[in-house]
Amino acid sequence: MGLENLQKAPGSTHYSKRVGRGQGSGNGKTAGKGNKGQRARTGYNEKRGFEGGQQPLQRRLPKIGFTSRVEKPYIINVEKITSIKELEEITVESVKSVHKISNNVKKIKLIGSSAKDLVSKIKDENIKVSGIK
Repeated sequence: MGLENLQKAPGSTHYSKRVGRGQGSGNGKTAGKGNKGQRARTGYNEKRGFEGGQQPLQRRLPKIGFTSRVEKPYIINVEKITSIKELEEITVESVKSVHKISNNVKKIKLIGSSAKDLVSKIKDENIKVSGIK
């Protein structure tokens, strides 16, 4: 088989419909567009989603927002959970052992007036303290 012998698969191509070529063709006179009306006119172009004046589906349904891919930290108030102050080293695992947190939490932010005193105990880069960058 050579490139000069290649042929298209049978049925893969179709002839385009020739409209407006006389009554005998079956698509003469109105060229298959019916009688009068906006759709029969030349230059007619229906807008995407147009439903003949009825409220389009995309406007009938409520908007649904998006989910940000930026992972926000789990916020813990040190004033309320005092057991975090008593930890030797503050890591994500040690905080999870003291305070009930979901397993999929990766970042933690400590807030409260005494949170700045715990900066020296933090041994994990995934733990931040409010007011300190």
